[in-house]
Amino acid sequence: MTKTKWRFEPKEGSFIEVFKYHDLLSQLVSRDLKLKYRRSFLGYLWSILNPLLVMIVMTIVFSTMFGRNLPNFPIYLLCGRIIFEFINTSTGKALGSITDNAVLLKKTYVSKFMFPLAKITSSMIDFVFSMGALVLVMTFLSIIRGECLFSFYNLLFPIVVIQVYVFSLGLGFLLAELHVFFRDIRYIYNAITVAWLYLSAIFYDASMLKAVPWVQFIVEHLNPAYIYIKQFRDIIWMGRNGLEVIYNTRIFAQNFLVGIAYALAMLAIGVFFFRRKQDKFILYI
Repeated sequence: MTKTKWRFEPKEGSFIEVFKYHDLLSQLVSRDLKLKYRRSFLGYLWSILNPLLVMIVMTIVFSTMFGRNLPNFPIYLLCGRIIFEFINTSTGKALGSITDNAVLLKKTYVSKFMFPLAKITSSMIDFVFSMGALVLVMTFLSIIRGECLFSFYNLLFPIVVIQVYVFSLGLGFLLAELHVFFRDIRYIYNAITVAWLYLSAIFYDASMLKAVPWVQFIVEHLNPAYIYIKQFRDIIWMGRNGLEVIYNTRIFAQNFLVGIAYALAMLAIGVFFFRRKQDKFILYI
């Protein structure tokens, strides 16, 4: 007597259906990474060199204005820069992921969630490479200052990366869905990210905004990007001194819980609206 083998079959159109197409997902991620550095002499090294060069320029420009009271300002700056760049780049790519794959979607059925997911995932891999620039800067400053700026607490960085990835995933789904029906969202989002950049305290200390309390409140409590940047800095920039991290454990825990809440809420919103409208995509792409 043969036994019936039960296998879970996700509902068509659901988010978890994307795991049925994991082979195609890995191919899409690989394609994105290869296309980004196609015909580039240095290839993946640009993931390290690009944030490094930008950091050098921004350090020269902003260190005299904002970095006087911030020790190891290049590390402070780079921590904020690479987190925000990941959010900005990954969601920007996810925005056009459905319309860019219109030909494939018209030919065969695949989970539409796959395309924004592939863009966000490839950007995360690129982000991990870009952390090489952070390691180089910390090593260089450790040598010239004669003190080790690395700490055991630095190994906690995946806690922040996961939060940022989930948040970007939700925002990417939402933007991809909106772009199908409203193509101008690309230009609106570009304008929003410029304002978002300056409200994320990347090259200045948020405490400098205390003269304008309502702006400081928005930056510190209503800006998810700053919440993740703050956590990342606590682990990397302040992580050089274990006592400082322990002293700020309560604040770090608060930021962690708020960051998790923002990430899960954004994912729920993105999945909800994407799933609700995905059957109509074919009519507009």
